[in-house]
Amino acid sequence: MADHPVDEKLPPLKMATTGLQHVAAMYAGVVAPPLIVGAAIGLTATELTFLTGACLFTAGLATFLQTLGIWKIGARLPFVNGVTFAGVAPMTAIVASTEDKSDALPIIFGAVIVAGLLGFVAAPFFSKAIRFFPPVVTGTVITLIGISLLPVAFGWAQGASPEADDFGSATNLGLAAITLVIVLLLRRFTRGFVKQIAVLLGLVAGTLIAIPFGVTDFGPVADASVVGFPTPFHFGAPQFQLAAILSMCVVMVVSMTESTADMLALGEIVDRKADEKVIAAGLRADTLGSAISPLFNGFMCSAFAQNIGLVAMTKIRSRYVVAAGGGFLVLMGLCPMAASLIAVVPRPVLGGAGVVLFGSVAASGIQTLVRASLDKDNNVLIVAVSLAVGIIPIAAPEFYHSFPENAKIILDSGISTGCVAAVLLNLIFNHIGGRGREAEDVTHPMEAGTEISEASRAPATP
Repeated sequence: MADHPVDEKLPPLKMATTGLQHVAAMYAGVVAPPLIVGAAIGLTATELTFLTGACLFTAGLATFLQTLGIWKIGARLPFVNGVTFAGVAPMTAIVASTEDKSDALPIIFGAVIVAGLLGFVAAPFFSKAIRFFPPVVTGTVITLIGISLLPVAFGWAQGASPEADDFGSATNLGLAAITLVIVLLLRRFTRGFVKQIAVLLGLVAGTLIAIPFGVTDFGPVADASVVGFPTPFHFGAPQFQLAAILSMCVVMVVSMTESTADMLALGEIVDRKADEKVIAAGLRADTLGSAISPLFNGFMCSAFAQNIGLVAMTKIRSRYVVAAGGGFLVLMGLCPMAASLIAVVPRPVLGGAGVVLFGSVAASGIQTLVRASLDKDNNVLIVAVSLAVGIIPIAAPEFYHSFPENAKIILDSGISTGCVAAVLLNLIFNHIGGRGREAEDVTHPMEAGTEISEASRAPATP
């Protein structure tokens, strides 16, 4: 009996090239979180290079766990794992609330370890609670992730530092715009592999164009060694603070929700249904990978949705191809010079590409919401209120200024608050005594239901 396409082992050359394609599709997504968090802390170029390499290395380890699997760990589907975007906003909030910035990463690492271990224990129970995380919840959360990160791209587009003289200059904004246009042109007029790596090609082109303007610094590459290893606890032993742990536990729930939705989608694409057993195994890989990641100075890991689209497009369903991609990630993490290349890219260039990258995440959330039956009054209200709650930290950054600092770590993360709001509202409207209103169709959340409207227009009985 022939192997299922998911378990097919391709020839070495094809395995390597298609594995690299998966890395190309998600590379920018892996390096963005350490860039954001590292910049918030104020890391030097050398430290930023180290953190980026560590995240590449741990993404490779997590991908091995997910694709190859051990015991009851790993969905054994063609999943690429990497640093989840959901953790960026809470981590930057932790950085902002930490007086001594040298303690920020140890506090983050401690919180991620605890959240990962708790998630590992909760994985089999979480897989049974799928019905509480329908598209109306997952779509709202994914949309908020993209919206919450767009301000980061806009900040990058203005320059490296608000204190710099050229921050927001026409040159910086022009470089961001040029990079954005290049990415859009590549996406519009190319096909196949080139189209998949349009963001990377845009970063390369934008960096080259920026050289004559004197904003490209090749120092990090010159200072980086060819071979290195992400020394365990390089930034200090993990510290455990309750508020940070609670914040990252919320992120873990968000991450597990995303991964569950991704597994369900990928199972359909590769024709191997992701049942409760597969989802539990996949969540164990995500959470264990997240718990191990801080040991090597990495962040929380989750499945990358963009690679699901790559599987659908190429029709190559082998999990061993993605495992090969994980091998490349590990090798890149062990080569600081390769990891340092991203540090060369000027912030305005990153900003231009970031508009596409983060905007695509929001678009993915909107695609999920399309399947969320938004013709139902209940679901429209869930999305409306949850998005509003999640956008508060972006639209009104000082909204929670009178709250305790520990509470603000969670409240200042629109992703966390929006996720909690979506889950609670979904329970209230669609599970707890909400059956009677479930079938109501409305054209606008502020309009009355059909039955009420007709009754109000009916003439009174004399």
